[in-house]
Amino acid sequence: MEIGAVAAMRYVKDGIKAAKLVMQHSLHTLLVGEKATNFAISMGLPGPINLSSPESLEKWANWRQNHCQPNFWKNVAPADSCGPYHPINLAQALDSAKHEVEWIQGGVCQERFQSDSLLEPIHSHLKFIDCHNHDTISMAVTDKMGHVAVGTSTNGATFKIPGRVGDGPIPGSSSYGDDEVEACGASGDGDIMMRFLPCYQVVESMRRGMEPQDAAMDAISRIARKFPNFVGAVFAVNKKGVHAGACHGCTFQYSPESSECCAVAVTVGECGEQMKQAFA
Repeated sequence: MEIGAVAAMRYVKDGIKAAKLVMQHSLHTLLVGEKATNFAISMGLPGPINLSSPESLEKWANWRQNHCQPNFWKNVAPADSCGPYHPINLAQALDSAKHEVEWIQGGVCQERFQSDSLLEPIHSHLKFIDCHNHDTISMAVTDKMGHVAVGTSTNGATFKIPGRVGDGPIPGSSSYGDDEVEACGASGDGDIMMRFLPCYQVVESMRRGMEPQDAAMDAISRIARKFPNFVGAVFAVNKKGVHAGACHGCTFQYSPESSECCAVAVTVGECGEQMKQAFA
């Protein structure tokens, strides 16, 4: 139950070390922004450092040339440029979208305009997070005394709105551990997953006697019921060393390692089939 986290921290490369310093040298849980940067540098981490690379600058330039698409804005105008944006009337936006579908398809897909669809960005059909475009690393370690440590590090979502904080620094979302139970780690669409605290759910389910596989599947299925298009995964391990993973939206790999054996990649199979079984 000791924790440290940083978010929206610029100009310091090693976020996970900065988070550990927050845990070791403050009574706070989460530091953010410029002040998190100042704290990390004052505690001895190198900085300020330019974290841009030729690859990231090229990616950004191409995105700008594509009118800043895709992006994470919704219900704003202009919808297909780099802004500045301003809110639009949602009823007008839905009416405009209906007319567009009628013109293109000759009919209206009624399901698209039900109230649940308001959870999705207007005029957006692109997935921001998939199997190949995110870099979250979540780890859990148990020492010889049985103490558990977990950690998550990420650059955040590509093309995010400045100031966005994902699930990485949120306790119980991207990772969670308890010496009495063990641990969980997560990766995927943090903006959706953090609403459910899936790793807290996994650990508490195992505390109540669930096996890791069932606990992982239960946590992922809770999200999928509300957001069937989300992409994400969790791994779970209990005190006996039994481990399992569950995912939705793509195939997922994690790697267990023990003092007896080197790390071995475990592939969690077709998630669609897993979800069908979970909903059955």
